[in-house]
Amino acid sequence: MVETIQWTPNGVVMIDQTKLPRETVYVTCRTYQEVAHAIVTMIIRGAPAIGVAAAMGVALGVRAGNDIDTVCKTLAATRPTAVNLFWAIDRMKKLYHSLKGATAGAVADRLEAEAKLIKEEDIEINRAMGRHGAPLVPDGKTVLTHCNAGALATAGYGTALGVIRAAIEAGKKIDVFADETRPFLQGARLTAWELQQDGIATTLITDNMAGYFLRSGRIGCVIVGADRIAANGDVANKVGTYSVAVLAKENGVPFYVAAPISTLDLTLTSGDQIPIEQRAATEVTEVFGVPVAPENIAVQNPAFDVTPNRYVTAIITERGVAKAPFEHSLRTLAGKD
Repeated sequence: MVETIQWTPNGVVMIDQTKLPRETVYVTCRTYQEVAHAIVTMIIRGAPAIGVAAAMGVALGVRAGNDIDTVCKTLAATRPTAVNLFWAIDRMKKLYHSLKGATAGAVADRLEAEAKLIKEEDIEINRAMGRHGAPLVPDGKTVLTHCNAGALATAGYGTALGVIRAAIEAGKKIDVFADETRPFLQGARLTAWELQQDGIATTLITDNMAGYFLRSGRIGCVIVGADRIAANGDVANKVGTYSVAVLAKENGVPFYVAAPISTLDLTLTSGDQIPIEQRAATEVTEVFGVPVAPENIAVQNPAFDVTPNRYVTAIITERGVAKAPFEHSLRTLAGKD
């Protein structure tokens, strides 16, 4: 399985996801600014993975003698929707402030160790999600997924794809349909590549084919990841997820979300309060640098949409499975009740 990100003596090394699947290239970030650039440009992407990257970025910045507030502000400004980013930064910042009186070297060592721990915890969290989610996957059916919520979007194993991996490891006979996920093609470039590397039977479809196959009876369930989940169970995920959820409900297909507890934002009462990142128009008007639209055409490019909780069958976390009413079940799993 691909290693998305790692801490090395030379810096933070991550696979360049903008080059996949044609090239497997690794980038070394030696400063926190380079980590921030990697997150903004989607060299690394996926909510849990950018949380790990941000933690490592904080550790790099402090070891180099930078002001932690400046480091954290820079990293927090990279992408606004994924709450894991802010969760990881806050965790590192709290640790830093708890170390008052320690030497600069000791502080840097502790922050480095914490960043490595966040990575290892993420892998174990993903495996726990897989164990909780595998029983929900129907045997002998196809699973539909949107975007990439696999090892590439995490420190390893994956959230949505982790559930799929766990179901296969449990002996279930399933295959996967991967939406291409326009405009950045995370499904076509990343999910299809990642599952193919693992020898998991995968079929690539365009986004507008999802309804056709959901109606066919072939799809046993839909499993996606999440970038932020509000207290009421509204889910922000890659744009196009909402459409898939509506189509799934219309056709009686369970719609599952797999995400760690760190993706919950219980400070938000509903998904209407989740900030939605707007990305460059060229992601829509060009495909790999080739123009596919008229010059000067107006473009909207929200990176995420919000799926209302009424379309969500269950939310799979490392602590168990939450079902409606989500206001209660999510708080319980988060240890807030």
